[in-house]
Amino acid sequence: MLLKRYSFIVILLLMLAACSEYNRVLKSPNPELKYQKTVEYYEAGEYLKAMPLLEELIPLYRGTDKGQLIYYYYCYANYYLDYNIQAAYHFKRYARTYPLSEFAEDALFMSAYCNYLDSPVPTLDQVPTYKAIDELQVFVNTYPNSPLVDSANTLVDQLSLKLETKDYLNSKQYYKIKRYKSAIVALENTLTDYPNSRYEEEIKMLILKSYYELAINSIKEKQLERFNKGIEAYYDFIDNFADGKNVNEAETIYAKIVRAREQFLEENPSENEL
Repeated sequence: MLLKRYSFIVILLLMLAACSEYNRVLKSPNPELKYQKTVEYYEAGEYLKAMPLLEELIPLYRGTDKGQLIYYYYCYANYYLDYNIQAAYHFKRYARTYPLSEFAEDALFMSAYCNYLDSPVPTLDQVPTYKAIDELQVFVNTYPNSPLVDSANTLVDQLSLKLETKDYLNSKQYYKIKRYKSAIVALENTLTDYPNSRYEEEIKMLILKSYYELAINSIKEKQLERFNKGIEAYYDFIDNFADGKNVNEAETIYAKIVRAREQFLEENPSENEL
Protein backbone atom coordinates (compact mmCIF):
# COMPACT_ATOMS: atom_id res chain seq x y z
CA MET A 1 0.00 0.00 0.00
CA LEU A 2 2.82 2.37 0.89
CA LEU A 3 4.61 1.45 -2.32
CA LYS A 4 1.55 2.31 -4.41
CA ARG A 5 1.15 5.64 -2.61
CA TYR A 6 4.83 6.40 -3.11
CA SER A 7 4.60 5.58 -6.83
CA PHE A 8 1.57 7.85 -7.19
CA ILE A 9 3.41 10.73 -5.49
CA VAL A 10 6.45 10.25 -7.74
CA ILE A 11 4.27 10.28 -10.86
CA LEU A 12 2.44 13.38 -9.64
CA LEU A 13 5.70 15.19 -8.95
CA LEU A 14 7.02 14.30 -12.39
CA MET A 15 3.84 15.61 -14.00
CA LEU A 16 4.05 18.85 -12.05
CA ALA A 17 7.70 19.22 -13.00
CA ALA A 18 6.89 18.65 -16.65
CA CYS A 19 4.08 21.23 -16.53
CA SER A 20 6.37 23.67 -14.79
CA GLU A 21 9.08 23.16 -17.42
CA TYR A 22 6.58 23.61 -20.26
CA ASN A 23 5.27 26.83 -18.74
CA ARG A 24 8.83 28.13 -18.44
CA VAL A 25 9.39 27.36 -22.11
CA LEU A 26 6.18 29.14 -23.10
CA LYS A 27 7.15 32.24 -21.11
CA SER A 28 10.81 32.23 -22.14
CA PRO A 29 12.04 35.22 -24.18
CA ASN A 30 14.71 33.00 -25.76
CA PRO A 31 13.58 31.91 -29.27
CA GLU A 32 16.42 29.38 -29.60
CA LEU A 33 15.33 27.62 -26.43
CA LYS A 34 11.77 27.56 -27.70
CA TYR A 35 12.96 26.21 -31.03
CA GLN A 36 14.92 23.37 -29.40
CA LYS A 37 12.06 22.42 -27.09
CA THR A 38 9.54 22.63 -29.93
CA VAL A 39 11.57 20.14 -31.96
CA GLU A 40 11.78 17.89 -28.90
CA TYR A 41 8.02 18.01 -28.32
CA TYR A 42 7.27 17.44 -32.00
CA GLU A 43 9.63 14.50 -32.40
CA ALA A 44 8.21 12.98 -29.19
CA GLY A 45 4.72 13.18 -30.69
CA GLU A 46 3.58 15.84 -28.20
CA TYR A 47 1.82 17.90 -30.84
CA LEU A 48 -0.51 19.75 -28.48
CA LYS A 49 2.54 21.08 -26.67
CA ALA A 50 4.36 21.87 -29.88
CA MET A 51 1.46 23.68 -31.56
CA PRO A 52 1.47 27.02 -29.63
CA LEU A 53 5.25 27.18 -29.80
CA LEU A 54 5.23 26.52 -33.55
CA GLU A 55 2.66 29.30 -34.06
CA GLU A 56 4.89 31.67 -32.10
CA LEU A 57 8.08 30.70 -33.91
CA ILE A 58 6.77 30.83 -37.48
CA PRO A 59 6.92 34.64 -37.84
CA LEU A 60 10.18 34.84 -35.86
CA TYR A 61 12.06 32.53 -38.21
CA ARG A 62 10.31 33.38 -41.47
CA GLY A 63 12.75 33.45 -44.41
CA THR A 64 15.28 31.13 -42.75
CA ASP A 65 16.03 27.43 -43.07
CA LYS A 66 14.72 26.92 -39.56
CA GLY A 67 11.59 28.80 -40.57
CA GLN A 68 10.93 26.29 -43.36
CA LEU A 69 11.30 23.38 -40.96
CA ILE A 70 9.13 25.04 -38.31
CA TYR A 71 6.35 25.63 -40.81
CA TYR A 72 6.64 22.07 -42.12
CA TYR A 73 6.33 20.74 -38.58
CA TYR A 74 3.35 23.03 -38.06
CA CYS A 75 1.62 21.53 -41.12
CA TYR A 76 2.14 18.03 -39.80
CA ALA A 77 1.12 18.97 -36.26
CA ASN A 78 -2.25 20.05 -37.67
CA TYR A 79 -2.47 16.77 -39.56
CA TYR A 80 -1.57 14.60 -36.55
CA LEU A 81 -4.15 16.45 -34.46
CA ASP A 82 -6.79 15.68 -37.13
CA TYR A 83 -7.24 19.31 -38.15
CA ASN A 84 -7.53 18.19 -41.77
CA ILE A 85 -8.88 21.41 -43.29
CA GLN A 86 -6.21 23.55 -41.61
CA ALA A 87 -3.52 21.02 -42.48
CA ALA A 88 -4.57 20.96 -46.14
CA TYR A 89 -4.42 24.76 -46.29
CA HIS A 90 -0.98 25.01 -44.68
CA PHE A 91 0.55 22.11 -46.63
CA LYS A 92 -0.55 23.77 -49.86
CA ARG A 93 0.74 27.14 -48.70
CA TYR A 94 4.05 25.54 -47.76
CA ALA A 95 4.42 23.99 -51.22
CA ARG A 96 3.71 27.33 -52.84
CA THR A 97 5.93 29.35 -50.50
CA TYR A 98 8.89 26.96 -50.66
CA PRO A 99 8.66 25.27 -54.07
CA LEU A 100 12.38 24.40 -54.02
CA SER A 101 12.28 22.88 -50.54
CA GLU A 102 13.07 19.21 -50.12
CA PHE A 103 9.64 18.97 -48.44
CA ALA A 104 7.64 20.72 -51.18
CA GLU A 105 6.66 17.51 -52.97
CA ASP A 106 5.51 15.83 -49.77
CA ALA A 107 3.66 18.98 -48.70
CA LEU A 108 1.69 19.19 -51.95
CA PHE A 109 0.75 15.52 -51.69
CA MET A 110 -0.28 15.90 -48.05
CA SER A 111 -2.43 18.90 -48.95
CA ALA A 112 -4.35 16.70 -51.37
CA TYR A 113 -4.41 13.80 -48.92
CA CYS A 114 -5.91 15.95 -46.16
CA ASN A 115 -8.64 16.99 -48.60
CA TYR A 116 -9.14 13.30 -49.34
CA LEU A 117 -9.61 12.64 -45.61
CA ASP A 118 -12.19 15.45 -45.48
CA SER A 119 -14.29 13.80 -48.22
CA PRO A 120 -17.65 12.73 -46.71
CA VAL A 121 -19.70 9.55 -47.18
CA PRO A 122 -21.51 9.27 -50.56
CA THR A 123 -24.90 10.33 -49.19
CA LEU A 124 -23.59 13.79 -48.26
CA ASP A 125 -22.61 16.76 -50.42
CA GLN A 126 -19.52 15.87 -52.47
CA VAL A 127 -17.94 19.31 -52.96
CA PRO A 128 -14.96 18.26 -50.77
CA THR A 129 -14.58 15.12 -52.89
CA TYR A 130 -14.32 17.12 -56.11
CA LYS A 131 -11.81 19.41 -54.42
CA ALA A 132 -9.70 16.44 -53.30
CA ILE A 133 -9.69 14.99 -56.83
CA ASP A 134 -8.58 18.36 -58.24
CA GLU A 135 -5.80 18.65 -55.65
CA LEU A 136 -4.54 15.13 -56.36
CA GLN A 137 -4.52 15.86 -60.08
CA VAL A 138 -2.51 19.03 -59.44
CA PHE A 139 0.02 16.93 -57.54
CA VAL A 140 0.31 14.35 -60.34
CA ASN A 141 0.71 17.10 -62.93
CA THR A 142 3.33 18.90 -60.83
CA TYR A 143 5.34 15.80 -59.91
CA PRO A 144 4.63 13.22 -62.65
CA ASN A 145 7.71 11.17 -61.72
CA SER A 146 7.07 11.15 -57.99
CA PRO A 147 6.92 7.77 -56.22
CA LEU A 148 3.69 9.08 -54.70
CA VAL A 149 1.90 9.23 -58.07
CA ASP A 150 0.58 5.68 -57.73
CA SER A 151 -0.81 6.53 -54.31
CA ALA A 152 -2.40 9.68 -55.69
CA ASN A 153 -4.04 7.74 -58.52
CA THR A 154 -5.36 5.15 -56.05
CA LEU A 155 -6.90 7.92 -53.97
CA VAL A 156 -8.50 9.43 -57.07
CA ASP A 157 -10.01 6.04 -57.92
CA GLN A 158 -11.47 5.78 -54.42
CA LEU A 159 -12.91 9.28 -54.61
CA SER A 160 -14.33 8.67 -58.08
CA LEU A 161 -16.06 5.55 -56.78
CA LYS A 162 -17.62 7.69 -54.06
CA LEU A 163 -19.01 10.08 -56.71
CA GLU A 164 -20.24 7.12 -58.75
CA THR A 165 -21.92 5.66 -55.68
CA LYS A 166 -23.66 8.95 -54.95
CA ASP A 167 -24.97 9.16 -58.53
CA TYR A 168 -26.20 5.57 -58.34
CA LEU A 169 -27.95 6.13 -55.00
CA ASN A 170 -29.57 9.34 -56.26
CA SER A 171 -30.80 7.56 -59.39
CA LYS A 172 -32.07 4.61 -57.36
CA GLN A 173 -34.00 6.98 -55.14
CA TYR A 174 -36.27 7.91 -58.06
CA TYR A 175 -37.23 4.26 -58.37
CA LYS A 176 -37.91 4.00 -54.64
CA ILE A 177 -40.31 6.95 -54.72
CA LYS A 178 -42.01 5.50 -57.85
CA ARG A 179 -40.91 8.22 -60.25
CA TYR A 180 -40.09 5.59 -62.86
CA LYS A 181 -39.62 7.87 -65.86
CA SER A 182 -37.14 10.02 -63.94
CA ALA A 183 -35.46 6.87 -62.65
CA ILE A 184 -34.84 5.60 -66.18
CA VAL A 185 -33.32 8.90 -67.28
CA ALA A 186 -31.14 9.19 -64.17
CA LEU A 187 -29.97 5.57 -64.30
CA GLU A 188 -29.08 5.79 -68.00
CA ASN A 189 -27.18 9.02 -67.33
CA THR A 190 -25.22 7.26 -64.60
CA LEU A 191 -24.19 4.56 -67.06
CA THR A 192 -23.18 7.22 -69.57
CA ASP A 193 -21.06 9.03 -66.98
CA TYR A 194 -19.58 5.77 -65.64
CA PRO A 195 -19.49 3.31 -68.59
CA ASN A 196 -17.64 0.68 -66.53
CA SER A 197 -19.68 1.22 -63.41
CA ARG A 198 -19.41 -1.35 -60.64
CA TYR A 199 -23.17 -0.91 -60.28
CA GLU A 200 -23.94 -1.68 -63.93
CA GLU A 201 -25.88 -4.88 -63.21
CA GLU A 202 -28.00 -3.21 -60.53
CA ILE A 203 -28.60 -0.20 -62.76
CA LYS A 204 -29.72 -2.26 -65.75
CA MET A 205 -31.96 -4.29 -63.47
CA LEU A 206 -33.58 -1.11 -62.12
CA ILE A 207 -34.08 0.20 -65.65
CA LEU A 208 -35.88 -3.03 -66.58
CA LYS A 209 -38.08 -2.85 -63.49
CA SER A 210 -38.77 0.83 -64.07
CA TYR A 211 -39.97 0.20 -67.63
CA TYR A 212 -42.31 -2.52 -66.38
CA GLU A 213 -43.77 -0.32 -63.63
CA LEU A 214 -43.96 2.65 -65.99
CA ALA A 215 -45.76 0.60 -68.67
CA ILE A 216 -48.41 -0.99 -66.47
CA ASN A 217 -49.18 2.37 -64.88
CA SER A 218 -49.24 4.36 -68.16
CA ILE A 219 -52.13 5.65 -70.18
CA LYS A 220 -53.14 3.33 -73.05
CA GLU A 221 -51.49 5.48 -75.73
CA LYS A 222 -48.04 4.98 -74.18
CA GLN A 223 -48.24 1.43 -72.88
CA LEU A 224 -47.20 -0.51 -75.98
CA GLU A 225 -44.11 1.61 -76.54
CA ARG A 226 -43.08 1.17 -72.91
CA PHE A 227 -43.69 -2.59 -72.96
CA ASN A 228 -41.42 -2.75 -76.00
CA LYS A 229 -38.81 -0.64 -74.21
CA GLY A 230 -39.02 -3.00 -71.27
CA ILE A 231 -38.37 -5.98 -73.53
CA GLU A 232 -35.37 -4.17 -75.01
CA ALA A 233 -34.14 -3.47 -71.47
CA TYR A 234 -34.42 -7.18 -70.66
CA TYR A 235 -32.33 -8.19 -73.69
CA ASP A 236 -29.79 -5.52 -72.82
CA PHE A 237 -29.56 -6.93 -69.30
CA ILE A 238 -29.35 -10.58 -70.35
CA ASP A 239 -26.72 -9.83 -73.03
CA ASN A 240 -24.46 -8.43 -70.34
CA PHE A 241 -25.38 -10.42 -67.25
CA ALA A 242 -26.66 -13.84 -68.33
CA ASP A 243 -24.88 -15.30 -65.30
CA GLY A 244 -25.53 -12.35 -63.03
CA LYS A 245 -26.96 -12.50 -59.54
CA ASN A 246 -30.19 -10.81 -60.71
CA VAL A 247 -30.89 -13.01 -63.75
CA ASN A 248 -33.81 -14.87 -62.14
CA GLU A 249 -35.51 -11.63 -61.19
CA ALA A 250 -34.90 -10.24 -64.67
CA GLU A 251 -36.54 -13.29 -66.26
CA THR A 252 -39.53 -12.92 -63.94
CA ILE A 253 -39.97 -9.27 -64.89
CA TYR A 254 -39.57 -10.13 -68.57
CA ALA A 255 -42.30 -12.77 -68.32
CA LYS A 256 -44.60 -10.22 -66.69
CA ILE A 257 -43.90 -7.68 -69.43
CA VAL A 258 -44.59 -10.22 -72.19
CA ARG A 259 -47.87 -11.32 -70.58
CA ALA A 260 -48.96 -7.73 -70.00
CA ARG A 261 -48.05 -6.82 -73.59
CA GLU A 262 -50.02 -9.78 -74.99
CA GLN A 263 -53.03 -8.89 -72.88
CA PHE A 264 -52.80 -5.27 -74.01
CA LEU A 265 -52.75 -6.33 -77.68
CA GLU A 266 -55.68 -8.67 -77.15
CA GLU A 267 -57.66 -5.82 -75.66
CA ASN A 268 -56.44 -3.34 -78.28
CA PRO A 269 -56.10 -5.25 -81.58
CA SER A 270 -55.72 -2.02 -83.52
CA GLU A 271 -52.37 -1.52 -81.76
CA ASN A 272 -50.88 -4.68 -83.29
CA GLU A 273 -47.68 -3.90 -85.11
CA LEU A 274 -47.54 -4.51 -88.84
